[in-house]
Amino acid sequence: MTDKQLRVSKIENGTVIDHVHGGQALNVLAILGIDGSGGEQVSIGMNVPSETLATKDVVKVEGRELSQDEVDVLSLIAPDATINIVRDYDVVEKHRVDRPENVTGVLSCPNHNCITNADEPVETRFAVLRDGVRCEFCGQIVREDIANHIGGE
Repeated sequence: MTDKQLRVSKIENGTVIDHVHGGQALNVLAILGIDGSGGEQVSIGMNVPSETLATKDVVKVEGRELSQDEVDVLSLIAPDATINIVRDYDVVEKHRVDRPENVTGVLSCPNHNCITNADEPVETRFAVLRDGVRCEFCGQIVREDIANHIGGE
């Protein structure tokens, strides 16, 4: 993409999440806990043309580098994403997300009878499947709207 084609301005320091499937940018923000109330500077390109995907979303977050836990959960809804760390307007790190074998403590189980929802000191743990996640305690499978389950205890 040439500078003439840039739809969103460059950031000085922070993270650019690129190659997110079209329409998923708002879910990316939900995973990152960004709802506009924290004052973060965020730029979003939604459903922009892509050579590898039909359309893609791009999320730029100024002044923040993602934790590995955030990247792991992000990989569940954006398996083709690339994470670009920007410092002083230059990309200093670039890597693709890797789907972990499991995620712990970041998703809540939708099964109200699961032990993780029973005020027990149990941290949620989900096995990552090809097309979703499975609770390691009750076996509940979540295939859609994974972002709605962010916030496991």
